[in-house]
Amino acid sequence: MKTRSLICAGTVSALLTLAGCASQPGESIYVPAGGTPQAPEPPRTSTGQEQEQPRVWRKSEQPQVSEPAEPSPRSSSPSYQDAGERLSPAAMSLVREAENLLAQGNAPAAIARLERAQRIAPRSAEVYFKLSEAYVASNQLGTAEQFTLKGLSLAGSDTRMQRAGWLLLADIRRARGNVAGADQAEARAGAL
Repeated sequence: MKTRSLICAGTVSALLTLAGCASQPGESIYVPAGGTPQAPEPPRTSTGQEQEQPRVWRKSEQPQVSEPAEPSPRSSSPSYQDAGERLSPAAMSLVREAENLLAQGNAPAAIARLERAQRIAPRSAEVYFKLSEAYVASNQLGTAEQFTLKGLSLAGSDTRMQRAGWLLLADIRRARGNVAGADQAEARAGAL
């Protein structure tokens, strides 16, 4: 009997606690003494003159077009670049610095230079391949593989660059123990 009354008392107190915390949407929990609940006004950023904001149309709110638009003439060029971006003199200088640092065994400094070159020429396959080589030198093979794949995606139709990328990928995969993946990469390089 005692446990039953404790359970009932606990249930009632839990329900009262939940009811006290609950509020309706749009209602404030805070009620000032002797007043009605009132939300504070949001801060205003204008200086007295109301500026009309341009209307942003959601796709579902856009008006329906009754007439079909004329199809635009298709261009004969593909949507991707045929070859990677050419290196600017600044990026080329950073790549050369990184090669010298790699030759000296300073992979972290080489990676820093190559990341700067990447920001200058973000669509250059050569920068990604050099980054991959620097990560191999610092024994970060997973990151090196990802940079190689990115470089391959940017190589376009440059077969010399593609072949170099596939061979680099084969070396990285073999070092990671992925012999089948390395064989596939070498086969892709041989097919070029």
